[in-house]
Amino acid sequence: MPQSQVLADHDVTSTPKTVLKKLPEVTLAFWVMKIAATTLGETAGDLFSQTLKLGYFLTTIALFLIFVVTLVVQLRSRRYNPFFYWTVILSTSTAGTTLSDFMNRDASAAYLSNGSTSLGWGPQGLGLGYPIGAAILVSVLLAVFAYWKLSGMTFRIRDIVTFRGEALFWSAILVSNTLGTSMGDFLSDSSGLGYGGGALLVTGALAVLVVLMKAPAVPNVLLFWLAFVLTRPLGATAGDFLTKPVAKGGLDLGTTGSSLVLLAVLLGLMAFLQVQERGTTTRVAPAPVPEPVPPRAD
Repeated sequence: MPQSQVLADHDVTSTPKTVLKKLPEVTLAFWVMKIAATTLGETAGDLFSQTLKLGYFLTTIALFLIFVVTLVVQLRSRRYNPFFYWTVILSTSTAGTTLSDFMNRDASAAYLSNGSTSLGWGPQGLGLGYPIGAAILVSVLLAVFAYWKLSGMTFRIRDIVTFRGEALFWSAILVSNTLGTSMGDFLSDSSGLGYGGGALLVTGALAVLVVLMKAPAVPNVLLFWLAFVLTRPLGATAGDFLTKPVAKGGLDLGTTGSSLVLLAVLLGLMAFLQVQERGTTTRVAPAPVPEPVPPRAD
């Protein structure tokens, strides 16, 4: 087993014990997968709620239940599995898309196209608007981080190995993906920048974070979470750019076609990581356990 898979768990007892890594290393491949998953989350969320006309309310409930199922599978896994991990990321992205839409939008013509007057069963949306919705989500995210900090558990992904730590991690992921969706929709729909302008703005902000990685005064953990939030609006604007009509600045590829293509790309990347993970585990043998030395007879 590779040394990077084995960590010491200090959250349960005072005596360290050997545990398996549950979350991935943060590399360039990680961010490519994150953007692909969040873009698919945007197109898939819109596919269910708008194209299939299930509505924001029903779709949010259904996708949240899927998120719970995928999260249980991830939490019960004893070691890092790329399929389990990225399936939860994808489920938080799709659920975050419809939850954001439900919070911020309503049944007005600004949000319902093709002459529709309703979507699915139940309330069409709370109509809070992007500023109020974002303020609520920022408050919830800060509350999660505050509790996380007070709990004394680490913020470093590679060192999160306990159930409580992973539960806090996924709570922050769900809220940050929902917040990122609100930010992306605001940039695309309300800021005047359009899909391309919004994507360029977020890309510029991410480039600033990359430069700040060289500044020792800025914690890398803070940069990670800022980048994690910002890659969600990048995925949201990219998803809108792929699916929205040409008249609105999009490519009009449709939610179904875009979602299928993105799903194929994501599954291919997940399969590659799975093979890579197994290959690494096979190539590196476990460290030998020293045999006890018998006492010497004097």
